[in-house]
Amino acid sequence: MFTWYVGLLAVSGLAMILMANVDNGRSELSRWLNAVFGVVFLGYAGYLAFVFEGGSYLIFFSAFILPVLMIIDFVRATNWQALTSKPTPTQKAFREYWKEQDRLAKRSARRV
Repeated sequence: MFTWYVGLLAVSGLAMILMANVDNGRSELSRWLNAVFGVVFLGYAGYLAFVFEGGSYLIFFSAFILPVLMIIDFVRATNWQALTSKPTPTQKAFREYWKEQDRLAKRSARRV
């Protein structure tokens, strides 16, 4: 159980740090909080994994509510349309060509 807890702390910390590095339209405060809590989670996981020598410890599974809330904030704030790639000039020309071909085919089908 201890290793799972340390692993979850580390994964949560890394996820929060990665989300802090993505500029997706969130405020600077939100990104800083993500970074600070990510470092705290990752640091505590490192402490438990490498420095902690045993004894009693408390497992706070309620602490994992924070990363879930931050992931929800990250997903809601993301402008998904801005993340999609813009077509290149060649792709635009190709699409226009096929639109024109479809228009001409529909026009000639009406004449028949």
